[in-house]
Parts: sequence; C-alpha cells; structure tokens
Amino acid sequence: MLAAGALLLWSGIEDARLRTISNAKNAALALMAPAWWWANGLSPWPDMALQFGIALAVFAPFVGAFAMGWMGGGDVKMLGALALWLPFGAFAQMLVWMSLIGGAITVALMIEARVKPKDGAIEIPYGVAIAAAAMLLLPGTVS
Repeated sequence: MLAAGALLLWSGIEDARLRTISNAKNAALALMAPAWWWANGLSPWPDMALQFGIALAVFAPFVGAFAMGWMGGGDVKMLGALALWLPFGAFAQMLVWMSLIGGAITVALMIEARVKPKDGAIEIPYGVAIAAAAMLLLPGTVS
C-alpha cells in the first residue's frame, strides 16, 4: 500500500506540473493490484475474477469520457488501475471524493484565470483529485 501511495503522490505531482500521467506509473499501479489482493486474502476464484470484472465495467464509461474529450487518457488509466485495488463500494466513495476535490481544484483554477488571464482553455489536473481521493480510501480497504 505504501508503494501505491507513493505512486499516487508522484502521479498527482506530475499531473499538476505537466498535465500528464505517465503510462509507466499507471501500469505499475495496475500490476501491483494482484499482490494487494493476495495480501488481503482474496481467493483466485471468485474474488479476484470479480474484482477484475468490476474494474473492466468501471473502466468502460471513463473510456467514453476520454473519447468525448472530457478526461485525459492518463486519468482514465489511473481510474482503471485503481478499480483493481478498491472494492466496488470503496471505488464509488472514491469517485465522490474525486468529484469534490476535482471541483475544488476547478474553482481554484477558474479564480486564478480571472486574476491572471491566459490564452486557451483551463486544463484541470484531475489526476491530483483522483490520487488524493484514492489515498484517502486505500487505507480503509486493508483487511
């Protein structure tokens, strides 16, 4: 869990600075999930299979949001990786926290844009909100 927290922190910082999240960080997060499952006593069948199925089901709507230009690819991949870590209820809670934190970041950036106008649209580093929400909920999923 500490490695996942470090990856999430690093990803959030990267997104805040560069407005991108590397594929390597998201892949590492996803690839660590089976070790998390094993450490938390999930059985290969049906627990792990169910978690993988939930992750696929959750990932699909976010791919649609990416296709519509509403979310970045790194954000979508991070959500998919986190869906492997969190049970469905915790993932739903994470989405609520992500929305609240992301809304606060959006408001702050809109205020900044009013104070210091810039050319172009405001880019919201939603990876910061995703990472923060996940770090709030991951510790509560330890069995």
